[in-house]
Amino acid sequence: MRVIALIDYGSGNLRSAQKALLKVGADVRVVRSPAELNDARAAVLPGVGAFDDCVNALQKQEMLEGSRKFIESGRPFLGICVGYQALFEKSEEFNSCAAGMGIFKGKVVRFAEKPGLKIPQIGWNQIELAKTDCPLFRDIPGGSYVYFVHSFFPKPLDSSIIATQTTHGETFASAVWRDNVYATQFHPEKSQKVGLQLLKNFVDLA
Repeated sequence: MRVIALIDYGSGNLRSAQKALLKVGADVRVVRSPAELNDARAAVLPGVGAFDDCVNALQKQEMLEGSRKFIESGRPFLGICVGYQALFEKSEEFNSCAAGMGIFKGKVVRFAEKPGLKIPQIGWNQIELAKTDCPLFRDIPGGSYVYFVHSFFPKPLDSSIIATQTTHGETFASAVWRDNVYATQFHPEKSQKVGLQLLKNFVDLA
């Protein structure tokens, strides 16, 4: 069975992600150091909370650089929510000063205030496929509903990496893909059947 490393930096939504990955047949290993990534076939960086908290915790465990090296190895990598945001260069959240991984160019911004718009976005919303060939979304139709909990989202400088888009007051990149790196602003582990299909697709890449 293929080992999927689930990165634990102390504040990610670990248990839900672990249970969902187990449900789709993954051999999940919770990892806290770069050495533990060595024999993993793929890695998942889940996220809940603030950008700086995530990045600083990863840095403390040497997992920021560990994740970069894992990505450089060509093995599949999935970032979820704040784990998605951490792949970018920086964030505007709470006057953030931590530098992200910089795998993707661009920064993380807050939803613009609009009358009647609820921030954070909490609940179900639709994804529209911007890329029809992204392996992560195999057997997932455009218009599918997934579960979000966030006030911030990345703005990629390279629009060609955008895999799905979602509208909440404005249209944003709800998932991205380039080479072996996949990331979603929504929580597949909380997105029921659609989320499980996405995670199964990721595990099948390992």
